[in-house]
Amino acid sequence: MKRTYILVEEEWVNVEIKRINDVLRKDVVKFIKENWGSGIMVVKGRVYNMELLSGYIVIEDNKIIGLVTYNMENKECEIVSLDSLYENKGLGTKLVEEVIKIAKKEGCNRVWLITTNDNIRAIRFYQKRGFNMKALYTNSVNEARKIKPEIPMIGYDDIPILHEIEFEKII
Repeated sequence: MKRTYILVEEEWVNVEIKRINDVLRKDVVKFIKENWGSGIMVVKGRVYNMELLSGYIVIEDNKIIGLVTYNMENKECEIVSLDSLYENKGLGTKLVEEVIKIAKKEGCNRVWLITTNDNIRAIRFYQKRGFNMKALYTNSVNEARKIKPEIPMIGYDDIPILHEIEFEKII
């Protein structure tokens, strides 16, 4: 567990960053379903059960206010999901930093992730933190919808959700 402070509504708030463990898993599952609509994530045609992934949570007053999940394979670490209930307060940055730290410790040579073309905030967020665009998978979300039909057709700012964009950070 790690304590840190974030600025919320012009007030510094003491929060805890905890690694997901079996005790916290029930609350994490609830948070995932409330924020993602389901416990699965489809990335480049691969299905993840988000409820089983490793990750970190941010807790304020015994409530999850941030979550990052990741998967490590073949000396690479994929960020599968990142959520922050308070945007522009440093939560997402702190969670990504924790993942990069554990990825380095585990001997990974890169951290990567996929976001969709409509998620302009995520595209900006990751580039500001040193991630580079690696690939564009055109029309890949249509394939993902065959597995997870609840993926909406229209996303942020009324932009059609069509493509996946891969970002990476070499570590």
